[in-house]
Amino acid sequence: MTKYIMSFGLMLMFCASSIAQNILEIKVLTKKEKEPLLGATVYIASLDKGATTNFDGIAILGEIPNGTYEIQISYLGFETREISISVPTATELIFYLEESANALDEVVVQSTRSTRTIQRIPTRIEYIGAEELGEKAIMNPANVSVVLRESTGIQMQQTSLSSANTNIRIQGLDGRYTQLLRDGFPLYSGFSSGLSILQIPPLDLRQFEIIKGSSSTLYGGGAIAGLVNMVSKTPEEEPTLDIMLTQTQALGSTANIFYGERKDKWGWTLYGSGHYQKAFDPENDGFSNLPLTQSISFNPKLFYYPSNNTTFWFGINGTYDDRIGGDITKIEEGENGIHQFTEENLSKRVSTQAVFESRLDSVQSISIKNSIAFFDRSLEIPDLFFKGNQWNTFTEAAYQKQGIRSDWVLGANLYTTSFDERDNPLERDQQDVTAGLFANAIFDLSELWILETGLRTDYAIDWGLFALPRVSLLFKSNNNFSSRLGGGLGYRVPDIFTEEAEFINFRNVLRIDKDLLKAERSYGLNLDFNYQTRLTDDIGFSINQLFYLTAIRDGLLLNPNADDFFRFENASGEILSRGAETNIKFTYEDFRWFLNYAFIDTRLNYLPGNPQKPLTARHNAGSVLMYESEKWRIGYETYYTGKQLLSNGMETTDFFTMGLLAMRNFKWGSTFVNFENFTDRRQSRFSPLVLPPHENPTFPEIYAPTDGFIFSVGVILKPFGNEDNH
Repeated sequence: MTKYIMSFGLMLMFCASSIAQNILEIKVLTKKEKEPLLGATVYIASLDKGATTNFDGIAILGEIPNGTYEIQISYLGFETREISISVPTATELIFYLEESANALDEVVVQSTRSTRTIQRIPTRIEYIGAEELGEKAIMNPANVSVVLRESTGIQMQQTSLSSANTNIRIQGLDGRYTQLLRDGFPLYSGFSSGLSILQIPPLDLRQFEIIKGSSSTLYGGGAIAGLVNMVSKTPEEEPTLDIMLTQTQALGSTANIFYGERKDKWGWTLYGSGHYQKAFDPENDGFSNLPLTQSISFNPKLFYYPSNNTTFWFGINGTYDDRIGGDITKIEEGENGIHQFTEENLSKRVSTQAVFESRLDSVQSISIKNSIAFFDRSLEIPDLFFKGNQWNTFTEAAYQKQGIRSDWVLGANLYTTSFDERDNPLERDQQDVTAGLFANAIFDLSELWILETGLRTDYAIDWGLFALPRVSLLFKSNNNFSSRLGGGLGYRVPDIFTEEAEFINFRNVLRIDKDLLKAERSYGLNLDFNYQTRLTDDIGFSINQLFYLTAIRDGLLLNPNADDFFRFENASGEILSRGAETNIKFTYEDFRWFLNYAFIDTRLNYLPGNPQKPLTARHNAGSVLMYESEKWRIGYETYYTGKQLLSNGMETTDFFTMGLLAMRNFKWGSTFVNFENFTDRRQSRFSPLVLPPHENPTFPEIYAPTDGFIFSVGVILKPFGNEDNH
């Protein structure tokens, strides 16, 4: 009998223990829209137990004993709720969060591989959203150069008058130190980098994410000055169709079309762009300031959603671009007498992207991605023919865990590049293979402090092992003030595709000697302060102040030798870039006023006297005034570029440029007019763009706009969907 009593007692104890452990399923929705909140935190302080909500707004907490608990539910930009519940409970636990009166824009960025909003990431990220991208697309629908050129501290450096070839410079550093990404893929590098900016149309892009300073820990070598991640639009349940047609007085015509739709488990986006530009010579000096250009781009993507937690997509990106600049007579009529000089750039790009993403549960996810890119380019001038192609592949696998107080990302990737030049005895072919392991973590140290740390270890064949740590710290006193401090190391493997080599059309440039050269290495620091408030009920104000420093050791230089050839060498001293950026924003009802200033001090410490880097203005400023209503969008902008030094030591003049945009919205779409650089500031007003003789001209360095005033008109047709369907 005693045996049965003991067994019965143990059974009761087991049942009581089982009953006492409960699983809570808590659903969090927005109060206004009744939509699920992804990433909201549900926390029971007395048990030190919590969870974050998944895509359906559901957080699951296990092993909760019977009792009464205070549950805290919080999400950035919403009022925190504290609710008392009794466990067990038979009622469905659904709670609604109300948006805070001081709510910040909820922007989830992809560049740091985290699902956090931009306000909760210690890494400083500049974000350009769909609305501003739409404005820039009106100014230049053919490529993204305007988007980048009008960002504080970024310079679009044109290296060729004949081809309009342009590189991006962040904080005074050459274009090869900035990594361009498309949906997290490094597609635009090496041989293709010089023309990339001119071959990326903006209409199918949803947002830009810009990280300034060393970012090699995130995506590998190359991101010494920073990175730019261009994020594409994705399909939604409501179909979207945008058709954009633009015409300029310089006889440039552009047509863009984007279509996206999702039906159940399948979705797709289709994008196509065509651009034609007649050779344009505003000075009537017989040479083109804009080349004769014929360009076609296409980018279809297919999405598959086997479940709510899994996405697979595959895309193809193709570009054909043919541009001929130089002597107008030869371009239009053929070679005749002294009319002999043209430069023709013919390039073709095809790339594929494949991405698999899956959430294992409410806190864990994995992703696998791969891209293969092929770029073929030929460059021809009367006494030079340069032709080659480059293959790039990128493969990455990553694991992510999102906790209550920390987020983790672990991954590995493999990057290969192979350049093959045709019919050149200099033997400049180059193959590089780099394998990397990376880890990145974000810790909520307290309500006020968030820490981000990362470490990447890359092994580049022929170049060695690179350990790249980084750290960033975010302080948030409240919704009004925050500050970020960060720094890290970077590196870049040498190749022949530098701005100096591009400027001389790669003529007599010797190959990269892997036995003599070292990889470029860098370290960088950033400190910024951000404050925003409402001066009155109608007037909003925000200011961001950034200070930065980036130093590059063993910088890659192109120097002439005694045989009229050019050899790459490592610099004996540092390239040191330091400066400050100020961004101020005022809002009043439908008006927005942006003010910015950039001080860029980039010194070549390997030269006597540590001179300022040529073609780098120390002082840049801008002002943009926008009026936006339901029917109208009107903008007026002014930009100042300070004096610059040329390579020969001469100082250029400073100048202002101004622009005016007007857009009228209708139910079926929009019409617009744009007056770009309407004061017609161009370099030919200050100094010659072309030097004689006519049949074999010399082209000085470019430090100011070359095309002058461009007037454009256009229409955006939206047969269905709207601009929010991105």
